[in-house]
Amino acid sequence: MKYLLQAEAIVPFILSVVLLNLLPVHFAWWAWILLFLAPDMGMIGYVINNKVGAFVYNLFHHQLVAVTVWGIGLLLQQPYVEMAGLILLGHSSLDRLLGYGLKRSEGFKFTHLGVMGQK
Repeated sequence: MKYLLQAEAIVPFILSVVLLNLLPVHFAWWAWILLFLAPDMGMIGYVINNKVGAFVYNLFHHQLVAVTVWGIGLLLQQPYVEMAGLILLGHSSLDRLLGYGLKRSEGFKFTHLGVMGQK
């Protein structure tokens, strides 16, 4: 089941990349890399404790949040808000594809996909 959950993440990842390329927003290639990695700043919550860390991290990696932000951007015709939602969606989908999931409050390595690093 874990591998099925990982494999299905490829669709929203590809969709987000395609839709990002259709937006009228342009940056240098290196800026896209920084923007794509920006959701990982959600790890900063782990400085406080595991519960806060998991909440903040999951806020930046939850696909419903990403789709909601993207939808708000579409409704308001704000390409930068659309971009933020699509970046969140693409980042979280790639994380799922690589086996990183939403965090549980037990600690960073405990995810909805299981314990990271265990087969």
